[in-house]
Amino acid sequence: MARYVDVHPVNPQPRAIAQTVRVLRSDGVVVYPTDSCFALGCVLGNKQGMDRIRSIRKLDERHHFTLVCRDFAQLAQFVHLDNAAFRAIKAAVPGRYTFILPATKEVPRQLAHPKKKTVGVRIPDHAVAQALVTELGEPIVSSTLLLPGEEDPLTQGWEIKERLDGVVDVVLDSDDCGIEPTTVVDFSEGAPEIVREGAGDPERFR
Repeated sequence: MARYVDVHPVNPQPRAIAQTVRVLRSDGVVVYPTDSCFALGCVLGNKQGMDRIRSIRKLDERHHFTLVCRDFAQLAQFVHLDNAAFRAIKAAVPGRYTFILPATKEVPRQLAHPKKKTVGVRIPDHAVAQALVTELGEPIVSSTLLLPGEEDPLTQGWEIKERLDGVVDVVLDSDDCGIEPTTVVDFSEGAPEIVREGAGDPERFR
């Protein structure tokens, strides 16, 4: 049975965040809010957790997870950035963007694109997500909470708890965080390429 934890959207209670992080460190799978949809998350190296997330979303091995990072310094440990990408991304975060970049050796092999050796990274502008990743001390391996056969992600914590009760360990709820996913920008070939237009303004990368 999933634990339902209701937290303040601006000042999340430290005890609730610490409880959720303990579950993550115990190889659990959690649902947590971001500035762009709820997300499913587990820790780096938790292969079983990633398999559970794929199973929930009915995704295959080719699905690419995103590393949700605390800040730019943490993001830069996991991806290679040239000067142009550094400046453009630094100006846009935290925010509703996912960036695809060449992965460093810090990224587990199963997380990187098998051919391109890239990985998606983001820094959310959401107090609860920030508190969670700060307490954890490393990125959260994440995927948007979009259930198979549904057009929009789930937005209500109580409904998420009801529908995923037996398959996740914690539902961390704060408020409605919307249904529009991030804007995805691929920097892996140098110049930015907009892969998906979403919640983040794509114009700054055109």
